[in-house]
Amino acid sequence: MPAPNRSARRNVHIFDAQEPEGIALGGLILTNGVTNKNLHAMINIIVIIHGPYVLRHDSDTIVPEDDSPVQPGKYYLVTAARIEVNNEKPLLRALSNATGTRHQTFRDAVRSRDQQCVITGRQPVDPDNGDWRPLQAAHIYPLAYHQQWIEGNLGRWITKLPAKGEDINSVQNGLLLDAGMHLLFDGYTVSINPEDRYKIVFFNRDTYQVAGNYLQPEFLNHPDRPVDELFRWHFRQAVLTNMKGAGEPVFESDFPPGADMINDILSGPMAAERMEFELFSRLASVQDV
Repeated sequence: MPAPNRSARRNVHIFDAQEPEGIALGGLILTNGVTNKNLHAMINIIVIIHGPYVLRHDSDTIVPEDDSPVQPGKYYLVTAARIEVNNEKPLLRALSNATGTRHQTFRDAVRSRDQQCVITGRQPVDPDNGDWRPLQAAHIYPLAYHQQWIEGNLGRWITKLPAKGEDINSVQNGLLLDAGMHLLFDGYTVSINPEDRYKIVFFNRDTYQVAGNYLQPEFLNHPDRPVDELFRWHFRQAVLTNMKGAGEPVFESDFPPGADMINDILSGPMAAERMEFELFSRLASVQDV
């Protein structure tokens, strides 16, 4: 079965006005809460415009950078300047459930701070007796890319060091999420926009009906909450993954016991990159980062 196509259900399409019948620069599956101002900001992530521009809807109206909701249709970038698609590649990511004592420290710190899914508000079954189902502690910046974290000196953003392990396992790089939401967050289907009051943004159908909502003030006011730079990083990855060109592949993550996971990965999209990610994910667990 072919991998799901991120662009199949798009109802917003973005074109260079100089090539109105050409290949779309990108697009969006419209969900609740996306404003014109958001759309302008997203466009400036997926393309580089070397000069001033206006955004025109196919209804022949100019689209201002305001808080009006985005309308479905074709949008054209009108400019005399050069437009180029951003060649930045998002970091490949699939669901990651790390193990090891240092992850346990991370998990316990995230649970203690958040108490519930920070996006849906879903509560754990019986936390007083240690039953936190169906909630999981998720890394915002994936543990599999610890080396890139080090090379980019991303630890400079962390002010709350973990009791055990490297700074990538700081509570400031974590969120407590419903298990299904964790899957969507790791796959960049949902993200948080820190530039718009920490709005919850979905890039595909929102089955939770939380798109357009905002993170709760109690969470945002916590001194150990995730840092804006990591929210900003994740949101940028989500925009690049879902909106640029035809979008990146959606990876299978449901591998029941006995399934031939390696064969499924090798026969799927971006097999080499996916195998590398899975290897790094497991090494991070074995090495107890």
